[in-house]
Amino acid sequence: MDTVVNSTGSLSKSEARIHRYTEEREALFSIHATRSTRAVRRQNRKPEDIRTPFSRDADRIIHTRAYTRYIDKTQVFYLVENDHITHRVIHVQLVSKIARTIGRSLRLNEDLIEAIALGHDIGHIPYGHFGESCLSALCEEHGIGKFSHNVQSIRFLDQIEDQDLTMQVLDGILCHNGESDDVRISPVPCPDWEAFDRKVAGYAQKSRMDPPMTLEGCVVKFADTIAYIGRDLQDAEEVGLIAGPDDIPRDCREILGSDNRIIIDTLIHDLIDHSDAENGAYISYSPDTERALVALRAFSRRQIYNNPKLTAEQEKIKTMYRTLFYRYLEDVTSGRRTSRIFAEFIDLPWVNREYVASTAPAGLVRDYLAGMTDRYFLKRFEECVLPHKIEGSFR
Repeated sequence: MDTVVNSTGSLSKSEARIHRYTEEREALFSIHATRSTRAVRRQNRKPEDIRTPFSRDADRIIHTRAYTRYIDKTQVFYLVENDHITHRVIHVQLVSKIARTIGRSLRLNEDLIEAIALGHDIGHIPYGHFGESCLSALCEEHGIGKFSHNVQSIRFLDQIEDQDLTMQVLDGILCHNGESDDVRISPVPCPDWEAFDRKVAGYAQKSRMDPPMTLEGCVVKFADTIAYIGRDLQDAEEVGLIAGPDDIPRDCREILGSDNRIIIDTLIHDLIDHSDAENGAYISYSPDTERALVALRAFSRRQIYNNPKLTAEQEKIKTMYRTLFYRYLEDVTSGRRTSRIFAEFIDLPWVNREYVASTAPAGLVRDYLAGMTDRYFLKRFEECVLPHKIEGSFR
C-alpha cells in the first residue's frame, strides 16, 4: 500500500500500525480483488488518512444530505401506511450486510463493497420506479434526456455535493441495478475518468448496462437482488397483496425457499459456491437457481409491482410530478428567488456552485424533485394546489 504521511511529513505510531495492518490484510485478498492502492479520485483535494480510500468514501456518503434523505423514501409500497414495510434506509443496510458476507467469503475488498452498497440507491426519487418513469418523461419533453436513478446517484455524489469519491465506488453505484436478470457477471475495466464520464453519459441510452469495473461492484449488483426479492414478498404479505408462502410458485419455493430468511441464505450460498474470484473472475448463480430467480422476479412483477391495488393512484402521482415540475421550472426561468427551489436547494451552501452554473433550468428542477422524500414531495404539491389559510385579518 502507498505510504500516507501526515501534516508533519511522517507517520504517527497509530497511523503506521493501521497502514501495516491494511497491507497485511489486503495481501490475503483474491488476485482479482481491488486493492486500496488502485483507488482513483478525480480531484484528490485532501490527503488520505488512516482510513482506506474506500472506507473514507463510505464515510463521505453517510455524511451527505442525500444519504440522510434515505430515511423517508419508500422501497416498493408507496402510499401504504404501515411502519413495518421496507424503506430505502433499511434496504441499503441489507445490501451492505449481504454483499460484505459474500465479499468476505470470496476474499474481496469489503471497504469498497460497503461504500458502493451504502450509496447505490441515493438517486431514487419519490414513489419508486413509477416516480422515475414520470420524471423521465418530463425530462425527455424538455430535452435533457431520460432520467435514471443510477445516473442520479452519480449526479448527487459527484456533482451536486461533489464528494470526490473514487472511480471504483462511483462505477459500482452506477452499475448496481439489481432489477435486471443478470445471472453471471465479469467486471469490465474502466481505464480513466474520461471513459467513466462516457459510461455515465451513455447509461440512459442503453438497453443493457455495462458491468461494473470491479468484482466488488458485481457482488453489490447481485446483493441488491438478494436483499429485495424475499423482502418484497414479506412486505407484500404484510400489506395483503399475497396471502402467504403458498402463493409463491412451487418451482421457486422448492429451489429458493418460501420465506425471506431462507431465500437470502439460499442465494448467498449458491452465489459463493458458483462464483470465481481467483481464476475466471466472475460472480454467478447455478443454472437451477438462475431459472428459479428469474421465475420469482416474474411472479413479483405480476403479483406485487404491477398489482392494481398498488398502482391504482398512479395517474394522480403523474399529475403531481407534472404540476411540480412546471411550477419550479417557471420559478427558475423567471428568477423567483423566494421559491423553495432556490431557498431549499439551489442557494444552499453545500450545493456545488459549478454544478448550478452549468446546469439548465430543467436539470435543476429534475434534481430538486429527485432529491425529495415522499413526504416532502407531497407537502410541496399540497402547497402548490391548495389555498392558504389567512390568520386573523388582511390588515
